[in-house]
Amino acid sequence: MNLLGLVRTLRFLPALALLSVGGQAVASTLNQNVSWTIDRAGTSTKYRIVAYGDSIYAGYNGSITNAAKFAAPTVDAEYLSAHWGADIESVRRAKSGAVASDVYKSKIVGERSYMQASSTRVVTFEMCGNDGLQARSALKDQSGTCNYNVLATAEANCKTYVAAAMDYINANAYAGVKLKVISNLFYPGYAADNVQSNCRDPGTGATINLQDKFLPALARMNYWMCEYARQKGFQCTDSFADYMGADYDRDGDGLVDSEALRHMPGESESNYVTRITSTLRSTIRDANTHFVSATSSYDYIQSDDTHPTYSGGTVTAGLFGGSSGKGAPRYSNIPGGKNPIWNQYGHERMGWRLSTSNPLAP
Repeated sequence: MNLLGLVRTLRFLPALALLSVGGQAVASTLNQNVSWTIDRAGTSTKYRIVAYGDSIYAGYNGSITNAAKFAAPTVDAEYLSAHWGADIESVRRAKSGAVASDVYKSKIVGERSYMQASSTRVVTFEMCGNDGLQARSALKDQSGTCNYNVLATAEANCKTYVAAAMDYINANAYAGVKLKVISNLFYPGYAADNVQSNCRDPGTGATINLQDKFLPALARMNYWMCEYARQKGFQCTDSFADYMGADYDRDGDGLVDSEALRHMPGESESNYVTRITSTLRSTIRDANTHFVSATSSYDYIQSDDTHPTYSGGTVTAGLFGGSSGKGAPRYSNIPGGKNPIWNQYGHERMGWRLSTSNPLAP
């Protein structure tokens, strides 16, 4: 990269701090590719998990040169290694700031060779967060009469490219792949969105509560991620339920909140959206304070109020290219399928949930 290119990239640094489940403008994207192998003692057999996505699977941490080593797909690789007794290579092909169409075109299609390797056993992806975040920013910036088309466009693009991604993976992944899985969207900044808009509703002439407007849109996006997964042979990791609901029954309805919020395969869109936005709305909490019991909570979101927290250090990923490496598993054995920190960090929680769909054998 020449000096001019470096200056241009550094100019985007403030915007990159807002990337999440996505990020800002399409121009503010950053490839963050990592290959990390869980190198297990006593075996030379190696399988691969391939993960495509944006800043979530990238393990974005506010840096343009490094990322979390144990982002969710690599956490899952550690579970696979313990379960299968094998080395597992976690290949993350991610672009922080990319909208769904970009993840689909530049990563899933453009870098399909990674999932075509004969060692590949798991293919996973996530997308749509940046579509939602950009629409949210656009609506927040509006004055005068609110134009909700920005949200409708984000929803439509999400549905289009999630379906296209699944179809493409089904047609192009190595025939020996045992699991294909998508992770849906949690809601970063949920508490911060509980404010009135600057613009006014075209029907009532009144300002709107932004959280009230954004939550149904996100619910519809999440519904179609999980519904398309059901239709097209994928599993759906419900990160919204795992991040936004407590791990105990806070409201006394007899159901653990995070389980009650979970998408139910085969339910209608209207039923799911009603459950999330009305019936169980009171159980949703900002993931900055995720309660794992009545007396204990953990912060699942970094200080940018967008990206998941993580444990396990960083690797080179970003402005100066990606990296590859290997290391012994942090936990060589994981009795009961949960490592000791499975519910203490955002990436650990997502990685554990991915692991619950893992095949019994490679």
